Amino acid sequence: MILKTRYETEELKLLRYLNGRMHLPSKDYTHYLNLEKGYSGEKQFDKLLADLPDEWIIINDLLLEISHTIFQLDSLIITGDYLHVFEVKNFEGNFFIEQDRWYTASKTEVKNPLLQLQRSESLLRRLLQELGFKLPIISHLIFVNSEFYLYQAPLNLPAIFPAQINRFMDNLKNKSIAPNRRQMALAEKLISLNLKETSYGRIPEYTFEELEKGIKYKCQR
Repeated sequence: MILKTRYETEELKLLRYLNGRMHLPSKDYTHYLNLEKGYSGEKQFDKLLADLPDEWIIINDLLLEISHTIFQLDSLIITGDYLHVFEVKNFEGNFFIEQDRWYTASKTEVKNPLLQLQRSESLLRRLLQELGFKLPIISHLIFVNSEFYLYQAPLNLPAIFPAQINRFMDNLKNKSIAPNRRQMALAEKLISLNLKETSYGRIPEYTFEELEKGIKYKCQR
């Protein structure tokens, strides 16, 4: 069951509006495209989760805080035996790892998604301890784009690549058990702690006069 659905962030919605009304600076336009691509990948992953057993607990897009530190979980699945944390990436193209750093094929360094996942897992574990819950956490990097390939990936990388996703989902369904009342209580508590967006993130400066006026229509193709 999906206890918390996923929605566009206020930052994405505002940038989408501005993109249709003005010429975004190059960096802001790139940031906007990355947000759109990330959200598209997360929605693609949500479709896969819809095939999981109805009794499993699915929580999307959690924004939590522990000791004045905020962290975000793309998706969280609670079963009777584990908490599964998912960091969803919609990377496209060829990437490689060198000395724990991630690069595109053109040797542009990108944020290491594994560090982000490890940080989220560590903070979630601390939060569970504070709340009095003991449930093992298994973390997964999910790459949903079929055009993604990672060279020099270590064997112990907790990653699920596009060609492995269906098999991973089948194994997950076969090996896990249904959550009980205590796990449901945990889910409800985490949702109650979910933070609302407090800012619009990185929004370019603009004035009302700069924005194109009139009704905008979507192109039909």
